[in-house]
Amino acid sequence: MEKKKDEKELLTIGSGDLYQPYSWSVGHYGSKFLHELKDHKKLLGIRCPKCNKVYVPPRKVCGKCYVAMDEFVELSDEGEIYACTIIQFGFVDPGTGIQRPVPYGYAFIKLDGADTCLSHFVDSTDPEKFKVGARVKAVFEEKRKGSIVDIKHFTLI
Repeated sequence: MEKKKDEKELLTIGSGDLYQPYSWSVGHYGSKFLHELKDHKKLLGIRCPKCNKVYVPPRKVCGKCYVAMDEFVELSDEGEIYACTIIQFGFVDPGTGIQRPVPYGYAFIKLDGADTCLSHFVDSTDPEKFKVGARVKAVFEEKRKGSIVDIKHFTLI
């Protein structure tokens, strides 16, 4: 197809081949959440003082009431699948550079004691068992670094 006289070519600008390291703070609440995960294999949520909704991971302000929250609560490492999918294509983990083998399960998990969901990998791809309402339990890495992937995955129980 021929370009019209006044039509401009679309340009693409890339970052080049340079390594561009960066770091960012997860803040006080994120740090507390990740330290408990790393040091004690504990999952923390935070409770709204007005509506009692428990968020995981913790956040500063209640999304419903818009009030500050500061009451951390320990949550169970078990929960229920709220939504799920079986991924049929691989992706390269930006943190490790390793491609995740396919297929793999991924779910929104409502931990016991929480009102919101935590998204994570699940070690099942059996559509008969891996479904909404199924119960799961966190499996932790032996060596933890202070990252959400200190939870290796969730397993069906």
